[in-house]
Amino acid sequence: MWTKHHRKRKLGRFAMPLITVAFLSYFSYHSIHGDFGLRATEVFDRQRVERQATLKELTEKRQILEKEVALLSDGSMERDMLDEKARFGLNMSRADEIVIFH
Repeated sequence: MWTKHHRKRKLGRFAMPLITVAFLSYFSYHSIHGDFGLRATEVFDRQRVERQATLKELTEKRQILEKEVALLSDGSMERDMLDEKARFGLNMSRADEIVIFH
């Protein structure tokens, strides 16, 4: 029976560890700097907090507007509310009134 004897090469011993190091390096880099990595997660969290604050402000404004619309449109329109909106829209006041801007 014939067998071949191969000399072990020095390069062969390092091939698998080099591939493993390259593989781990690639995925480690992208887990930190990639589109869904740790830094991107920090950016997403900052945006989420900012957008929640904006949502809260807009929700409060909407509630105020809904109250005003309810006062104007429930069938018995309040004269004060109608007068206030008309004056504000037309930018008019009476001669005996004092206008306070805020």
